[in-house]
Amino acid sequence: MSDSIESQSHETRHFAPTAEFAAAALAKPEIYERAKSDRLGFWAEQAKHLHWHKPFTKTLDWSEAPVAKWFEDGELNVSYNCLDRHVIAGNGDRIAIHFEGEPGDSKSYTYAELTAEVKRAANVLTSLGIERGDRVAIYLPMIAEAVISMLAVARIGAVHSVIFGGFSADSLATRIQDAQAKLVITADGGYRKGKASALKPAVDEALKDNNCPTIENVLVVKRTGDEVVWTPKDIWWSDAMANAEAEHEAKAFPAENPLFILYTSGTTGKPKGILHTSGGYLTQAAYTHRNVFDLRPETDIYWCTADVGWITGHTYVAYGPLANGATQVIYEGTPDAPHPGRWWEVIEKYKVTLLYTAPTAIRSFMKLGREIPDKFDLSSLRVLGSVGEPINPEAWMWYREVIGGNRAPIVDTWWQTETGAIMISPLPGITDTKPGSAQVPLPGIVAKVVGEDGVELGNEQGGYLTIAEPWPSMLRGIWGDPERFKETYWERFDGQYFAGDGAKKDHDGDIWLLGRVDDVMNVSGHRLSTAEIESALVSHPWVAEAAVVGASDALTGQAVVAFVILRLDQVEAAGSDSDVSRVLRDHVAKEIGPIAKPRQIMVVAELPKTRSGKIMRRLLRDVAEDRPIGDVTTLADTTVMNIISGKIAAGAND
Repeated sequence: MSDSIESQSHETRHFAPTAEFAAAALAKPEIYERAKSDRLGFWAEQAKHLHWHKPFTKTLDWSEAPVAKWFEDGELNVSYNCLDRHVIAGNGDRIAIHFEGEPGDSKSYTYAELTAEVKRAANVLTSLGIERGDRVAIYLPMIAEAVISMLAVARIGAVHSVIFGGFSADSLATRIQDAQAKLVITADGGYRKGKASALKPAVDEALKDNNCPTIENVLVVKRTGDEVVWTPKDIWWSDAMANAEAEHEAKAFPAENPLFILYTSGTTGKPKGILHTSGGYLTQAAYTHRNVFDLRPETDIYWCTADVGWITGHTYVAYGPLANGATQVIYEGTPDAPHPGRWWEVIEKYKVTLLYTAPTAIRSFMKLGREIPDKFDLSSLRVLGSVGEPINPEAWMWYREVIGGNRAPIVDTWWQTETGAIMISPLPGITDTKPGSAQVPLPGIVAKVVGEDGVELGNEQGGYLTIAEPWPSMLRGIWGDPERFKETYWERFDGQYFAGDGAKKDHDGDIWLLGRVDDVMNVSGHRLSTAEIESALVSHPWVAEAAVVGASDALTGQAVVAFVILRLDQVEAAGSDSDVSRVLRDHVAKEIGPIAKPRQIMVVAELPKTRSGKIMRRLLRDVAEDRPIGDVTTLADTTVMNIISGKIAAGAND
């Protein structure tokens, strides 16, 4: 990628932490220098926040690069670190989880109660023949049993593979087969958009005709009470828990003991099973959660809105917060059910202080207008987080003003399933935050923006984001495919991990993420970032959300095609679709340059999103290039693509 990328990352708005916040902040400015002067010593210091049954003496072994070994001669138990030690320290009465169901049912678990549940669940697993190293597939809605299951698997040294509840039976089977799982933990269903949504039928379909021969049992949580087909392998979770022994000793395992496999799917090829181990992963999960959110476990109420089926739910729901003894909210449903103010209602109810969510959700709230959040008391919020994709500056500002009341600093975080934990983010008591920029690598992380030759670029030059030094929570490989691991992440730039993202540093040296490199278009020889064009579109007052793809074009190689959702209160003012197209095309040309002007702009009511809220741009690319639409089974609403296809087929804009 060259420095010909057109950019609008000349952001001049800065928001310094208040003097009061900075004075009280957990992280102080000297943390950067401490990490830089002795990086490995710094990580060893972070690891010592955990309880080690056997202390480590070696911090990093990089002799078998690109496979790292962190704290390898130390031994610990991940579940013990998230549970028992807090009870032993006298914090057993502290709330660990406030569970809020979509229908409005709720239940809170103290650390003592959660520990007791996990001990029973660990005994259930052992009674079903699960041993250290065995794989357990978890296919559950966002309920407390999902976290309990993960911690129970970790407690006995087994390996969990959490599969998002929105995945199809085929996707489920593929992952079970690849991991050779022995057990599935599922539920009859969960609640979604006001109705029960079945889960067990997908498991039955995945396992039929001995399709997954390694599965010996299926544990079923009763959540909705809907009838399920029963098979000889099925066991009710409640029955197994009632019969389980109450006590369970957490034994120590080596720091490099595998903890979980989490599958990521690309646009082609079979899903990659990303492998994470225990000691290094938990070290960075706890360190980043503590410092990025300025966590006060005695007083903060934390809420990460991610599902545990994704890496964000692993690190910032199941592991980081509990390792730090935090109190958190877990919510089962969607942001708009049973009403569009549901999230704000939850924040008001539990007096949430730390909120971590995705730009997609923020933009969907923008579309509905500030009148909805303004009905609720959000004054408890003191830090806001963003995760999942680059956040455009206008959504960032809306988040700050409307949700944070211009008080709460925003930590815009960059990281991946593969990195295991946050890598680039402001620290809220130190960094002057900037709308739209993830800004700076965290202390202990060495990130670079490099050119085609792998050499670091200067400011204002677009390139590729790499990680130049190993980090504790890094993936240890792709399950069962070490060569794919090396080819995918390490071959492009010798000795550097390639994240697959484009990036640039602005005039201040702050990092801006430009999206996946396969989301960078080549229009008449100019490299254009889809993320930047989307930001330009959303900066217009009419637009709530935008998705941009590159479509093949005989003249220019690729052409820009945009799909936009208008803000509800602007539809009338915007006029016809042709008016919207003309105005917005000119707006993009003004913001970025004529070369970035979209060939087509489609006004749509919805964008194709997964149930976790991510826009599936590959489907939009299929439509824009007049190809058959690919697999839509993971979409929240599979009819969206039919509507969009019909609209684009009606003809291109002038």
